[in-house]
Amino acid sequence: MTPSMRTFSATGRGRGISRRAVLSGAAALGVLGASACSRVPAEGTVEGGDLLSRLRDRGTVKLGIANEKPFGYINEEGVATGEAPEIAKVIFAELGVDNVEPVSVEFSALIPGLKAQQFDVVSAGMYINPPRCAQVLFADPEYLMLDAFIVPRGNPKNIRTYDDVAEQGLTLATGQAYAEYDYALANGIPAGRIQLLPDQVAGREAVATGRVDAFVGTNITVQSAVEGRNQVEATEAFQPYVDGEPALGAGGFAFRLSEANLRDAFNEKLLALKENNYRDLLEIVRPFGFTMTEMTDLTAEELCS
Repeated sequence: MTPSMRTFSATGRGRGISRRAVLSGAAALGVLGASACSRVPAEGTVEGGDLLSRLRDRGTVKLGIANEKPFGYINEEGVATGEAPEIAKVIFAELGVDNVEPVSVEFSALIPGLKAQQFDVVSAGMYINPPRCAQVLFADPEYLMLDAFIVPRGNPKNIRTYDDVAEQGLTLATGQAYAEYDYALANGIPAGRIQLLPDQVAGREAVATGRVDAFVGTNITVQSAVEGRNQVEATEAFQPYVDGEPALGAGGFAFRLSEANLRDAFNEKLLALKENNYRDLLEIVRPFGFTMTEMTDLTAEELCS
């Protein structure tokens, strides 16, 4: 994929280039976390902030995750893991914060939860796009991802792209707040033939039981969901397009607009992991299915513009 970025619109349900639809307008969640006593700047204002020094004093950083493999989830031992939490553990340790505490919410609640100070950083492989950039600060992306479908074993409808679904009048499912919903709409699939499900596991079961013809998500998510399953399989990864332009699925960590200092310090460490042909970054993320194919030198600035 190239550094160019195309968007549908800055408003509406995820009309940007993103893995999941834009999260604007959601209500703030629950009681504010321990850092809620800090002053909240005016909406849209970027400030330096002192959260990093407070995290060092506290010794723990709270990570917002969506419990989605392989991006960020809680394993059977109750430990936060996945590509994003494992990167966070390494970087925050280098920044003087030794412990991470996961806070699991629905994906659509990540940005509202961050803004409500329920956690300190979104650590969920969130796609970077202009509408989200208006709400949070992103570090540079740690990966670039293609899409894939979950289909019945043997792929009887020969589904390879969104066009195949649209032209055959098939039914499609995707995850709640996934950008694939917008990709489907942009490629001619009517909203009435798209089901929104909680996650890829629900999507896999919907395909296996014949409730939908296919489920679409990121390639690594789809591959993880079908592993060891006999009734379904994953299609080959493909590049989604919107209005003839590639939709860039590049994910990164998100920070509050009031904490530019923390984002900058984090980003400096992330860029160091990318040195020597991504050697150190790949060592962290390879156990979760990421390869050199997913590495990217795109920047948050490029994706936000």
